[in-house]
Amino acid sequence: MVSRQYKVDALLVLEDGRAFACRSFTGPGEAWGEIVFNTSMTGYQEVLTDPSYRGQIVTMTYPLVGNYGTNLEDVESDRIQVAGFVVREYQNFPSNYRSRASLANYLQESRILGVDSLDTRALTRHLRNAGAMRAGISTHDLSRQSLHGKVLKTPSMAGQNLATVVSTKQAYFWRADARQALTDRQRPLGSDTWPADDERPRVLAFDFGIKYNILRQLSATGLQVLVVPADTSAETVKALQPDGIFLSNGPGDPEPVVGAVATIERLIDYRPMFGICLGHQLLGLALGGRTFKLKFGHRGANQPVKNLLNGRIEITSQNHGFGVDVNSMDQGAVELTHVNLNDQTLEGFRHRKLPLLAVQYHPEASPGPHDADYLFGIFKEMILTGKPAYA
Repeated sequence: MVSRQYKVDALLVLEDGRAFACRSFTGPGEAWGEIVFNTSMTGYQEVLTDPSYRGQIVTMTYPLVGNYGTNLEDVESDRIQVAGFVVREYQNFPSNYRSRASLANYLQESRILGVDSLDTRALTRHLRNAGAMRAGISTHDLSRQSLHGKVLKTPSMAGQNLATVVSTKQAYFWRADARQALTDRQRPLGSDTWPADDERPRVLAFDFGIKYNILRQLSATGLQVLVVPADTSAETVKALQPDGIFLSNGPGDPEPVVGAVATIERLIDYRPMFGICLGHQLLGLALGGRTFKLKFGHRGANQPVKNLLNGRIEITSQNHGFGVDVNSMDQGAVELTHVNLNDQTLEGFRHRKLPLLAVQYHPEASPGPHDADYLFGIFKEMILTGKPAYA
């Protein structure tokens, strides 16, 4: 489907005052949030629907976007999560056998502003030098001074607990590649919540902004998955008696997610645990570490990571603006397992005595390579044996 071709003058203004003239391809609108860039060549629909991008305006560095349209399969949540979308050139004539709608129509349905006709290389270089920052885009207010004043009133990403914003409000199972509601939502969660006819190991997944492809990978590994809200208590987890616990990805700053950190602390020695992205950061905090905000973050499907246990290089998919301070971790209790080759930041660790494993990147990809999908198998092995990862 070809969308109506809007070309409305717009202005993008950054927190530091730099401005970029552009044009909206989705009609009139405004967008506010932290502006970041993603270096993936494809996978824009997965990016748009990834809950880890909540509150962010995403710039794609690949110059031509929209050429394969949008479809019903390449989604990572039930809605578009980004605050705004910036591309060099929008392609309004998609060509792909799976395409059901143009990118413009897809964004318009959710009232998300999309703009093009600006130099995304210059914008990306600026963000690399100055760091990710607050920004605003408007087709209504084209005054640089006025728009800049509004940008300065936009909340900073640092200090925001967005995990509870995007988390599910009701527990659900992931079965047959889809969400399945509990048969009795009023009944307290307990060991009898799990289906009696499913003998696969039981995994309780905390939803801090979980991606669908993580759920697909857990299921494909031979695990049954119950997804629970971010604020689920340790008592409820123990009443459910899972065989393993998964800590999901998610948006925002990990430090304000104090309730989840306290819950994880109480579950540290209860069951095997695997964390990805925000889950990696929360587990790091629960083990006594610290987190910090990266200058411009890691976002893309081509990030090189070194596995310190075997020396192999993995090309990974990443999406995070915060990291765990490698010097804050007790390396007597924790072994560092992965490091980012671009900036030497921590990308993974395991506990030396307990079955705890976490990585900062996204082994489920979507979009991206599958170099690290073996980690789901290691999680299952921890569940079956109760031993530390790689033991």
